[in-house]
Amino acid sequence: MKKKVMGSTLVAATALMLAACGDGGDEAFEPTDKLRVQFVPSQNAETLDVIAQPLEDLLSEELDGIEVEVSVSTDYPSVITALGSGSVDVGFLPPSAYVTAKEEGFAEVILQSLRYGVNEEDGTPTDELVEGYKSQFLVRADSDIETLEDVEGKTVAFQGRSSSAGYVWPAASLLDIGIDPETDVNAVERQGHDQAILSLLDESVDVAVTFQDARNTVANDFPDVWETTRVIATTEMIPNDTISVRSDMSEEWQEKLQTAFINIGKSEVGRQIIFDVYSHEGYMESEDSNFDIVRQYEEEIGE
Repeated sequence: MKKKVMGSTLVAATALMLAACGDGGDEAFEPTDKLRVQFVPSQNAETLDVIAQPLEDLLSEELDGIEVEVSVSTDYPSVITALGSGSVDVGFLPPSAYVTAKEEGFAEVILQSLRYGVNEEDGTPTDELVEGYKSQFLVRADSDIETLEDVEGKTVAFQGRSSSAGYVWPAASLLDIGIDPETDVNAVERQGHDQAILSLLDESVDVAVTFQDARNTVANDFPDVWETTRVIATTEMIPNDTISVRSDMSEEWQEKLQTAFINIGKSEVGRQIIFDVYSHEGYMESEDSNFDIVRQYEEEIGE
């Protein structure tokens, strides 16, 4: 039996339904009265729901006043399904979720996010904007877990299976040393990398898998998080998150959105907004071939 990254029967079923119900038209989609944008929070969903309003205003301004509706979803399969059904026009998708959406014929990538690199020694940001990042295995400072091999048999907080940093890359790292992430550890799912770290701090899990370095998401409330936790391993580089659009969107509108998001990332106000929403520092144009490495990792964690 092969373990598919998304593991989502819902997405596959939706693909069949949409194929059966499609009108057969080839006309490219262009938003006329409203642009609908959706993302899944990497931190507290209630906080991000409030932050979404400034992004709506800024994006609307960049797009000549068209109404923009930004919504928060609970998981990436829901965003993919919404793109496929046409109820959402733009989705913030991590690499693994984008690849699934592309395979289903639901999405096209237009942008990748930029983030500052992370200092391997202390987790502080560097001054270099990079196109990729790593996942990390985090334990409490007083834990007897020293290496990846020690993770076997422990309780590990993952994100959903569509999360590149929260599942796919760390799962591949464990498989590389002979540890099955489904049977050799007690895997629990958390919604939000901050929630995985909080579970580690309250000792309900032994290991938290997060993007590097997600401790910044809880540092305001737990300023000693750097002293009370430590990183035992990191993964190989992961391509940064995407901004993807529904597959039938016109090339003209894809280019408009590329320009709009890039401009937002270049302005001081805009950069703060996208950082608050998703820890993004800006955007660069992207293409599907940038995610071939993701497809390779999906194969690696299959069996």
